Amino acid sequence: MNKITIAIDGFSSTGKSTVAKQLAKHLGYVYVDTGAMYRAVTFYAMENGLIGDKDFNVEALIYKLPNIEISFKFNETLGFAEVYLNGINIEKKIRTLEVSGFVSKVAAVSEVRQKLVEQQQEMGKNMGVVMDGRDIGTVVFPKADLKLFMTASTETRAKRRYDELIERGDQVKYVDVLKNVEERDYLDSNRKDSPLVKAKDAIEIDNSNLTLQQQFDKILQLVNKTLEDC
Repeated sequence: MNKITIAIDGFSSTGKSTVAKQLAKHLGYVYVDTGAMYRAVTFYAMENGLIGDKDFNVEALIYKLPNIEISFKFNETLGFAEVYLNGINIEKKIRTLEVSGFVSKVAAVSEVRQKLVEQQQEMGKNMGVVMDGRDIGTVVFPKADLKLFMTASTETRAKRRYDELIERGDQVKYVDVLKNVEERDYLDSNRKDSPLVKAKDAIEIDNSNLTLQQQFDKILQLVNKTLEDC
């Protein structure tokens, strides 16, 4: 049976990871959460005092990149792979609003992107992969068989992120989450290296008013059509 490469790009909190996990599980494909990889580097920078509210020691982070080892291990109980930094599970630690506040700055560093893109391309070289992020269809896999671009209104995305954080017990305010989403949109879309843009051949999915099931069904139809055409 043919296997394809599926690239899912889009703005933050558009449910890229959710649908990517669903597709990978349904198809028996490898799922790679590239956003988690950038969050892992960001968490490393925070833990080592390289980034904060007032400063970002880019040169020091670049120097320490060889010390950063990111891997994924499948958790049978959860049903998806969790991210590990230098052998330590940091899945929950990288999902905080604090990490979200710095990740776009870290992701804008060319050396960081180069290191992670190389790893991502290696992970997906045998096809049968679903990968989500900001530049999968434009940089990581420009020849992906199916490219999707996820979008939704800013307010909808902020509400989703807010509900997610509250559910896990974080003490956050909606206004702060909304501000973070807006700031990340700007930084992701305006960085010099691999800015967030819709690939010319990507199919846009606006899920502002779609349920998770409706979204999955719609995208699965696109996947099945792509498989038939291969």
